[in-house]
Amino acid sequence: MPMVIYSALRLAIFAVLFVVLYALNLGHWVVCAVIAAVLAFLVSYLALRGPRERAAQYLADRAARRKATGEQFSREIEDDAAFEDAVVEAAETAGAADPAESADPADQHADRTGRAQAPNA
Repeated sequence: MPMVIYSALRLAIFAVLFVVLYALNLGHWVVCAVIAAVLAFLVSYLALRGPRERAAQYLADRAARRKATGEQFSREIEDDAAFEDAVVEAAETAGAADPAESADPADQHADRTGRAQAPNA
């Protein structure tokens, strides 16, 4: 959540600066956007020290937790990858050359909970 707050504050600073510069008619909107981006970087660096430090601490804690648990991705992604590996291994054990060939067409678009998903067209 700290990353969302910090990002939202930075975007708000950029938006305010862009609107002010555009209202002052300082040139083309692209020029105003570039100037606003540079100014927003400077203002956010000076004014958002607290949110920036909380966001950095959040990321450091998350990296330490992942290193301690050995997770590379979120638990949902890890579970999904394990499910896909199990399906592939089951298909290989059954002697199929292609896992998609041995699976029932109705099951080809089911996630790990068994809910049917719309096929990608």
